[in-house]
Amino acid sequence: MLLGRVAGTLVASRKEPLLDGSTFLVVRQIDIDGSDTGGSVVAVDSVGAGVGEVVLYASGSSARQTGHTRDRPVDAVIMAIVDTWEVGGETVYEK
Repeated sequence: MLLGRVAGTLVASRKEPLLDGSTFLVVRQIDIDGSDTGGSVVAVDSVGAGVGEVVLYASGSSARQTGHTRDRPVDAVIMAIVDTWEVGGETVYEK
């Protein structure tokens, strides 16, 4: 699992029929301190995340393990919206 911040949305009017009904979000990967790492990915949203929210996402074959993405051609999926995290006893992020 990776940490990311939703940077925007992506609309694809024509796509593989197995992806019909899926919402696509652009996610910027962040590190454990909450800093942008420079990497980004388009992920299928399975939890109703919004722009600006910090999320957990999976990529690769793990992305096809949720109920929403099973046996679908996806390489990244948002599977949780982060409420808070701490490192070394200090809160790094709180929604």
